[in-house]
Amino acid sequence: MDDDLIQQHLQELRRGTVVLASLVSLREPGYGYGLLESLNDAGITVDGNTLYPLLRRLEKQGLLTSEWNTDEARPRKFYRTSTDGDQLAKTLTAAWHDIDAALARFTTGGTR
Repeated sequence: MDDDLIQQHLQELRRGTVVLASLVSLREPGYGYGLLESLNDAGITVDGNTLYPLLRRLEKQGLLTSEWNTDEARPRKFYRTSTDGDQLAKTLTAAWHDIDAALARFTTGGTR
């Protein structure tokens, strides 16, 4: 099987995972770079060119809030999941568990 094809499908699978993981992780305030590192450390591979536009989009959608921290020499923006973002994270998590259970039935031969 073509490795590029596999990578393309793995990327599609990760897209929604990054949104959910970001919303859950940012229930505690965090910086973009710190989130990037924690996602990658957890095995959710993402690069900055994907994550930073995603953070801006989620903020524009009202799912994240942000503030600038100017206490350090270099100002940094930190993000936090909003009330709407937390509700979406709960909904997505429940859907994730449902999908996981459905896939488990297929892979164990319980559904045909």
